[in-house]
Amino acid sequence: MDQEAGASPAAARSEPDPARGKTIHGEPANAGHRVLAPDDAEVEAYLEVALDAPARDRAIGDPPIAAVVPDPGVVAVLDFGSQFAQLIARRVRELNVYSELLPHDTPLAELERRGVRAIILSGGPMSVYDEGAPKADGSIWSGRLPVLGICYGAHLMALELGGDVLPSTKREYGPATVQITSEDDLFRGIDREQPVWMSHGDSIARLPEGFHATAQTDSTPFAGLAAPERRLFGIQFHPEVAHTPRGKDVLRNFVTGIAGIAPAWTPANFIDTTVTEIRDRVDRHAAKTGSDGKVICALSGGVDSAVAAALVHRAVGDRLTCIYVDHGLMRKKESELLRATFEANLGMHLVMVDARERFLRRLAGVMDPEQKRRIIGDEFIRVFEEEAARLGRIDFLTQGTLYPDVIESTAPETKTAQKIKTHHNVGGLPADLRFQLIEPLRYLFKDEVRLVGTALGLPEAMVQRQPFPGPGLAIRIIGEVTAERLDTLRDADWIVIDEIKAAGLYRSVWQSFAILTPVRSVGVMGDGRTYANVVAIRAVTSEDGMTADWAKLPYDVLGKISSRIVNEVPGVNRVVYDISSKPPATIEWE
Repeated sequence: MDQEAGASPAAARSEPDPARGKTIHGEPANAGHRVLAPDDAEVEAYLEVALDAPARDRAIGDPPIAAVVPDPGVVAVLDFGSQFAQLIARRVRELNVYSELLPHDTPLAELERRGVRAIILSGGPMSVYDEGAPKADGSIWSGRLPVLGICYGAHLMALELGGDVLPSTKREYGPATVQITSEDDLFRGIDREQPVWMSHGDSIARLPEGFHATAQTDSTPFAGLAAPERRLFGIQFHPEVAHTPRGKDVLRNFVTGIAGIAPAWTPANFIDTTVTEIRDRVDRHAAKTGSDGKVICALSGGVDSAVAAALVHRAVGDRLTCIYVDHGLMRKKESELLRATFEANLGMHLVMVDARERFLRRLAGVMDPEQKRRIIGDEFIRVFEEEAARLGRIDFLTQGTLYPDVIESTAPETKTAQKIKTHHNVGGLPADLRFQLIEPLRYLFKDEVRLVGTALGLPEAMVQRQPFPGPGLAIRIIGEVTAERLDTLRDADWIVIDEIKAAGLYRSVWQSFAILTPVRSVGVMGDGRTYANVVAIRAVTSEDGMTADWAKLPYDVLGKISSRIVNEVPGVNRVVYDISSKPPATIEWE
């Protein structure tokens, strides 16, 4: 049993609402699953919510174009509900080996059909002896594929094959020291004593027949177990977390050593295979339908849509048109960077729509943050629809969907993910639109997207851009959004980013930005009294945005930011720093 912080005995598994529509590739519409790509999250959600319209006139068509699985093979991470399950898949990817996070009970036949060459069983919040505890397909113990069980996965392996698992008399949470007691391929090249991270309330009390112990701690005699001839291995500790320093080497020994999978999952290989797949798919469709095979992409200014567009452009060239809706809610100089990158540097056909006045008119007098989001989403769809109609027949829509979006959704790829955030139903495209989806990043994590963007030649300022919400500065202005307040916030935000970059801290924080509060305070400037705006500064560190801690910025950096804002931004006389973590606070204020 993994006693994981925030985990409940049964993760939420909401069934799709039968009243909702379907996506254009036949899956239940679900706009509430974007979690780990917050820069493009809500812009993509506006398009995905559009698919909530009745599906009666929409053909199912082909599935979305996505990455091609590399030839050397796949590592399947079977998800038993661990908060670290996604992290295991990411760590395997860091070894340049392709991995997928799949439901815990995925049949062995399906795994083999997907090209799986090795299986990793994640931890989980339940005990293996609990009623209703999740189990794997029993065929995975056959030895046809190597299996590594982690924590709950190791317990399941032991129990299913005849061993005993019992509640521990001494539970282990946090750092521990493990002694490796047996020569074993899983621990090849690793010192016999290792610091590791433990998180369990159960332990293996008796090994199954044919297994031997490979590691122990003071309170856990079977912290590692193995039946090498059957290619079955288990460990009690978590190799995927940073608190297990040699954990990545353990995973490498299993994936590239025991399983023998070549490290071929690289940005260059991904680009080659994905570009070929997109080109072939669009060409086949054009030949079959007699169309031009035109593709559109909604650019948000974020890295996800930018990288997706660059990949599609490499595949289909001038058949791609990128549409950027400038709602006037972007940060300083970001629209200019996007134009320079896509038009001048990459030679793409870019339609930039100046819709700033339209959005400001609709936001006039609006105070409620949820209403702001709905208005922005609705107007975005209206503008996007108008521009798309001017282009004539469009066959494909490119989206920057990432792998976390897939595994946090209720799409068929997974059924164990728990929704963390739901986006708002903010309008939609007409039900009779028949775009097919191109989702070239569908199987990538965020860090992989950045690597691909760099390999494609996108500028660092775009590739390494911190996440930015779809509604932009509208939800960083508490209260009414006006042109004057936008200018105030834009100038303050520019100073925050400028000083954090100057201090060399931009890449070490997840997000850093300014918020224009509704508070006015008394101040003194020169010889006069002022009554002016209060600006709040928010900077957080995070692995993936699901949890976050406030960044401990140096005092001199904070001091310089404050001094510059009150001296350079008219109408501001006070700066405060937000020291709230997530949870209980969120990253954004609205």
